[in-house]
Amino acid sequence: KSMLFLGFLLVFLGLALPGIQGKIISRCEMVRILRRNGFEGFEGTTVADWMCLVQHESGYNTRAYNNNGPSRDYGIFQINSKYWCNDGRTAGAKDACHISCSKLLNDNIEDDIRCAKKIAREAHGLSPWYGWKDHCRGRNLSSYVRGC
Repeated sequence: KSMLFLGFLLVFLGLALPGIQGKIISRCEMVRILRRNGFEGFEGTTVADWMCLVQHESGYNTRAYNNNGPSRDYGIFQINSKYWCNDGRTAGAKDACHISCSKLLNDNIEDDIRCAKKIAREAHGLSPWYGWKDHCRGRNLSSYVRGC
């Protein structure tokens, strides 16, 4: 009996986890999305910069979430709740993108794109993202867009 229950539990978890994980956008699909949304040359950045940022911030996962202690990062661009979105939990949050953080955790990344561009516009680049500063800035990033 317990083995049967364990089997059902494993099947259930196997079906449930992909929904929790969110959509992993393929590399070339993400390149197309960024190009289509005017990221090439935006605030002096390239699509390759953004690709490197997304890979290091979220692994191309639309539902990526990271708890930073007093604040949290949400979605494919890992947008922070202290400054950019409202999660109802972050003390002194600014909500500069005027969006609920939970909306950054679905597979429709149009609102994520609008907020990420607002962040880059205000910063005149990608310096707010540690994933980009630590892994991408000043490096040859051509491999992120090659073949796409």
